[in-house]
Amino acid sequence: MTAFFRNPFDRWAPDGGGGVDAPPIAREPAPPIARPKIGLALGAGAARGWSHIGVLRELAAHGIVPDVVAGTSIGAVVGSCYAAGKLDAVEAFARSMTKRRVFTFMDLSFSGMSLIGGERLRAALEKELTDLTIEDLPVRFAAVATEVGTGHEVWLKRGALAPAVRASYALPGIFEPVRIGDRWLFDGALVNPIPITVCRALGADFVIAVNVTADTMYRSHVIHDHHAHAGGGRAKESAPFADASEPGLAAHLLPRYFQRRPGAAPNVAASMIDAFNIIQDRILRSRMAGDPPDATIHARHEDVGMFDFHRAEELIELGHEATKRSLPNIFAHIPLIGATP
Repeated sequence: MTAFFRNPFDRWAPDGGGGVDAPPIAREPAPPIARPKIGLALGAGAARGWSHIGVLRELAAHGIVPDVVAGTSIGAVVGSCYAAGKLDAVEAFARSMTKRRVFTFMDLSFSGMSLIGGERLRAALEKELTDLTIEDLPVRFAAVATEVGTGHEVWLKRGALAPAVRASYALPGIFEPVRIGDRWLFDGALVNPIPITVCRALGADFVIAVNVTADTMYRSHVIHDHHAHAGGGRAKESAPFADASEPGLAAHLLPRYFQRRPGAAPNVAASMIDAFNIIQDRILRSRMAGDPPDATIHARHEDVGMFDFHRAEELIELGHEATKRSLPNIFAHIPLIGATP
């Protein structure tokens, strides 16, 4: 009977031997540490934007995979292709660009809205991005554009991907503005050259910014191709984005619009581009100070012109090297689970 009338202050032993061990307390397993969402803000910079490809490749090599990508201008071009799983295609396209081939995508516009019509670039983009919608991409993405007339910053987060990208890089006066819905849009670099705020709004906990202007205005010189019409019948280059066509009137006229002569007054196009670059640089400084990223990759190259798209190989390598230099700072400020320095 004594086994049933125990002192209530004795601790119960499961073996019934009157021991002093208490039953183990069941504890909930510790919840796994949530991986923070990483945002990548790819900045404007015309031809320098090929550096974004090297940045993305180098980040991936160290296990850094962004959950959110936002891009402005050329950053939207590379960023959209990455988000769509087509980084290989845009890299092959970039590496295929020669001095001669650059002119094949510069079709003159006679609409009165711009210097370059952009139809060949549009066709190239739509060949790869047709039928893709932003909201269905495997990586969350947004492109930044500027509304004509109001100057409102527009975040393109849904709808057809190709028109959103074209609107983001439509440099005023150079490319025609793009109509999306009831808005006319052009280059987002006028309002948000590196879209850090967009990444945060899309859910990123930490943001890595990629600055391809790197505090120096890029030069707006144009490529002079003296062999564009030479005889001999060189075969056309091909690339995933579009077939090259022969450079025509643009090859003769565009250099007159953009070329600079030492000591001479700048022409209309050169003045317009310089003004755009100055405005972009000032806006960039202000935005970066007001909402700084958690880490920044500076892809510096002072001697790359706005239309030097044929220099992809060195620019992609520049992106690799700039990212390697920035890795210590990235790992110091961002908790990257599973990544390797």
